[in-house]
Amino acid sequence: MSVEAPPPPHLLLAPPEVVPDLSKYRTEDDTPVDSFFHAHQQVLLVEQLASSWPGPGDGRPFLITKNVGLFHTANRPAVVPDVMLALDVEFHRDQSRPENRSYFLWVVGKPPDVAIEIVSPTPGGETTEKLQLYARIGIPYYAIFDPEHHQIPEDLRLYEREGRRYRPLSTGILPELGLGLTVWDGTYAGAEPGRWLRWTDANGVLIPTGLERAEAEARRAEAEGRRAEAEHRRAEAAEARARELEERLARYAAKLKDAGLNANGD
Repeated sequence: MSVEAPPPPHLLLAPPEVVPDLSKYRTEDDTPVDSFFHAHQQVLLVEQLASSWPGPGDGRPFLITKNVGLFHTANRPAVVPDVMLALDVEFHRDQSRPENRSYFLWVVGKPPDVAIEIVSPTPGGETTEKLQLYARIGIPYYAIFDPEHHQIPEDLRLYEREGRRYRPLSTGILPELGLGLTVWDGTYAGAEPGRWLRWTDANGVLIPTGLERAEAEARRAEAEGRRAEAEHRRAEAAEARARELEERLARYAAKLKDAGLNANGD
């Protein structure tokens, strides 16, 4: 006889009649992303932290994900940020359980710490409905990236939650997270050079992608190899000079001996 696993402990706090049946929530709809740029930008933001960020410290976990439903209210459809970052939240590998297939606010127990929207030509409510919703459900930081200026005149607009509303941030640093966001001009994923949204550390230094980190390590190893080779050549040259001096002294001593003298002049 099969036995159903009990619900997560936090759901036991609510009476059974008000605990939503998560199996009835639609967590995937196969809606495609807007463009290759949109897809690459999502991957870039996720990959930076997943491959190169040690996390918020003290062994605390974090979840960075893209295009995943955020269910904020029972019996309401999800909102789908392009990218979400949540500190102190772990990814659960058992995707057969419905509570692990999307970000259910009442299951996880806290809102994400950052929601990022990448603006496309089709209006998505980034500066209106989503702005109000993310503030209402308590997401501390919200970023709108609009490099083609479909909705905002600047490339990047950052908000910090203050009370129940957002206020614009004047810098790209998210002070409570030890992270920042910045617009970067460069090439990523083989695309033409362009403007990309990227994570930084608390000092504004870019967090590398896995490839960038590997390339930097390869350059460091190559530089170390060149330094070691140069040191080896210097050592060989010094050894050659020492042998030459020793040979000269030996020849000088031989001449003195032939002359009936020794090297001390006696």
